[in-house]
Amino acid sequence: MDLWQELEQKRRELAQAVKALATYGRKYAEAEREYKVLLRQTALKLRDEGMAVGLLNLVVYGVPEVAKARCERDIAEALYKADQELINQIKLEMRILESQMDREWRVRE
Repeated sequence: MDLWQELEQKRRELAQAVKALATYGRKYAEAEREYKVLLRQTALKLRDEGMAVGLLNLVVYGVPEVAKARCERDIAEALYKADQELINQIKLEMRILESQMDREWRVRE
């Protein structure tokens, strides 16, 4: 495969990664919203049941449903950030290919 074809392949990969980033971003935002709503609801429920307000922060994060929602949020965040890194990697690879192409053109001149 020549450099031009490699660069074109990287452009296609970049377009796919950017599309995936939008999807991951949406899922991350939804997971964050679900986690925050559940956290609030659980904290209010615990308070209404008579738990001391000072203990809420210690207890609410250990409630299984809240912990699961937090885990799902963290996974969504990790996927979002991993795709951002993939985009940066592809951009770097594209710059390297462009530099190689530039050097080849200079040698031919």
